[in-house]
Amino acid sequence: MKNLSGEFNARFLFETNVGASLPIISTLNDLLRSGDKIRRMQAVLSGTLNFVFNNYDGKKSFASVVKQAQDEGYTEPDPRLDLSGKDVMRKIMILAREAGEQFEMDDIDNNTFMPAECMEGTVEDFYQSMEKHEAHFKKLYDEAAAAGNKLKFVASYASSEDGTGKAAVGLQHINPQHDFYHLYGKDNIVLFYTDRYPDQPLVVKGAGAGADVTASGVFADIIRASRV
Repeated sequence: MKNLSGEFNARFLFETNVGASLPIISTLNDLLRSGDKIRRMQAVLSGTLNFVFNNYDGKKSFASVVKQAQDEGYTEPDPRLDLSGKDVMRKIMILAREAGEQFEMDDIDNNTFMPAECMEGTVEDFYQSMEKHEAHFKKLYDEAAAAGNKLKFVASYASSEDGTGKAAVGLQHINPQHDFYHLYGKDNIVLFYTDRYPDQPLVVKGAGAGADVTASGVFADIIRASRV
């Protein structure tokens, strides 16, 4: 599709594939077009998972917080796409490809936190299984809280000179000094470490889930595509 867009001098826009209406892909492309080089990216790319881990404190069941996220329109129709990490894998793959990597899903490490049993059967089975495994989720929270940390599902990418970059997603303990610690609600954040921003990254942050912000991102791309 990119090749065709170039052949016919048409704009191919897909900003909302990562971060709803946040200018993540456009920022990455602006860096590249202006001669910069992406060295690393660290990101929280799931508004759903950020909402879930911001609201789960072990007092209500993990399953009930996931159901709340679904009821408020933050999850995929099948929440297992979010909870499994596959949605985040797709997003970091898109960003890595935009940065020049030849990535496929199998090239990304997924350090899932979900018990395998929870991912089987129907969506109803999924919720019932999460209730059965509440002790597992409570332990994840307690271990992070005991260390003064928060839980965030983080995507990372690191380039290499020979074109064999690495990418991974997984649940991490985030300490109060980290950029991700004060990330609330359904917000997403991406840290771009580049030749121009080697130590202090370029940061894009804001709401990354929900119908309104996603629709606004699609509408913005339509407006851009309509310009001559």
